[in-house]
Parts: sequence; structure tokens; C-alpha cells
Amino acid sequence: MSADGAWALSLGAILGVGLWALAMLLPALGRPRLADRIAPYVADLSSDARSQAARRSTDPLPVLGTLLVPVLRAVRWSLGLVGADQELVIRRLGQAGGPTLERYRLLQLLWGLGGFAVAAALAVFSFSNGRLPLPFAAPLPAVGAVAGIVLRDQLLALAASRRLARIEEELPTVLEFLSLSLAAGEAITDATDRVARIGSSGELGREFRRVMAEVSTGIPFATALRQFEARLAMPMLSRCVDQILGALERGTPVAAVLLDHAHDGRDTAKRRLLESAGKKEVAMLVPLVFLILPLSIIIAVFPGVFVLRTGF
Repeated sequence: MSADGAWALSLGAILGVGLWALAMLLPALGRPRLADRIAPYVADLSSDARSQAARRSTDPLPVLGTLLVPVLRAVRWSLGLVGADQELVIRRLGQAGGPTLERYRLLQLLWGLGGFAVAAALAVFSFSNGRLPLPFAAPLPAVGAVAGIVLRDQLLALAASRRLARIEEELPTVLEFLSLSLAAGEAITDATDRVARIGSSGELGREFRRVMAEVSTGIPFATALRQFEARLAMPMLSRCVDQILGALERGTPVAAVLLDHAHDGRDTAKRRLLESAGKKEVAMLVPLVFLILPLSIIIAVFPGVFVLRTGF
């Protein structure tokens, strides 16, 4: 086959895949079948439904996605060996409010491919110019791929820590609002639903909206709170959920418990603010000692030195 034929075949295959993807996005062709929608609800009763629900496809290419499921599972397993542990990734995804594990592994694969491409281009450029010998240029693409995968894990960890910090800042205010609603005579579910509707712009409000969505599907409120606690894995929130569930089981007032936890959260925030101020005070001495103080000495001494030199 000539070079023009190879290019034509490659471009035709790419065009066909793109047109197929666009066609499957159409509602008339891409909507799920009735059997696919019913299978997850009767999977415990029918083996055919279990096999139907076990099928996984990758939108918007159901055919190619189904064919590539074993490959994607192998890639996900290999990414778990290179990057963080699967349980740690699942916990970080819950804390960061990120996508599912499958989507994250695909995103991590794209980061690895991007690192491989950048490192390969750098290796080819360095080797062609004679700046890097072949033994050092050959493993550079693999190092770039691993670096891309690890970097995506680090970004996930950073996003999870920042979101947990925002939730910890919002927690005392939300607990005070819950205690006020309960003291006004509302039930715990109604108060939680009110917080979810009013605080929808905050991270904790979104989590409460998810809890109420699970409750509306038939999950008990205590189970939804336990899942919420396990998803975020915050010590302060875990203690609060334990106290709420214990108060509901014993029939004791929940408003006072929430108010005490809100006060504890504000005291913790004040203590951390003072610790942060102490650390920043030490850090502010660096520009003072190495920049401002030498400039002050130069400004004070230089005129006298200049006068002495010109006078004598």
C-alpha cells in the first residue's frame, strides 16, 4: 500500500469513528433500551438481568466501549499499581466530589499519555540535537508517563484537602442553622432539606442535598448520614454524626448537641487561625531580614560613604 493510501485509510477510519460518535449522541439512537433501564432493579432476581447490568459501555461509542472493557479494566489495574491505592483514590474522590473511579482512571490515563507524548517529543528533540545520549533519552517517555499519572494523583489529593478545608469552615454555620431549625420545631429531615436548599452554593450544602436525594429514593436517614460520613472521612464531622444518630436513637434533643458541636468547630477554627498567624509571622521575617533591612542599611550608609569619598 502506498503512503497516500495509508493516509486515506487512517483519515477515513478517524472520520468514521467521529461520525459514529455524533450519531450515537442523537436521542433517537443513543437512548437506552427498556431492558437496560430495568435490569439494575431486578438484578437480584434474574441472572439475565445481572449479565445485562454487568455490561459497561463508554459513551458515546457503545460498540467500541463494550469491546474495550477488558482493556480498560487492565489499564485501571495497572494505574492502581503506578499511582495511589484504589481505596485511597476512592476516598479522595469522595472528599473532592470528583467523578467515579472509572472516569478518574480514564482521566489519569489521558494524563499519562500526555506526559508520554511531551517526554517523547523532548527526548527526540534532545537526541537529534546531540544534547542527550540514547541511553538517557530512551527511558524518558516512560518517566514522563509515570510522572503524568503521579501528578494527577497529587492534584486529586490537593483538591480533596482544599474541599475538606472549605467544608470544615462551613460546618459551624450549618450546624447553628440546623440547631435553630430544630429548636423552631422542624424535624431533622426537614431541617436538613432546608439547609440543602439554602446552602446549595456551599460544599456542605451540596453534600446535604445529596443526602436528601438518597433519602428521597428510600434510603433511611441514618444510613444516608453514615454514607455521608464515610465519604468525607472528617473527624469533626464523624463525631457530629455519631452524636446526632445517638440523640435520635435515645430521643434526646438534637438542637443542643448541634449547637455544642458548632461552638467546638468555631473554637477549632480560631485555634488554627492563631497557629497559621504564628507561622506566617515567622515567614514574614524573611523579607524583613533579607530585603528591607539590607536596603535600609545601604540607604543609611551609602550617602556618608559617598560624601567621604568625594570630600577626600
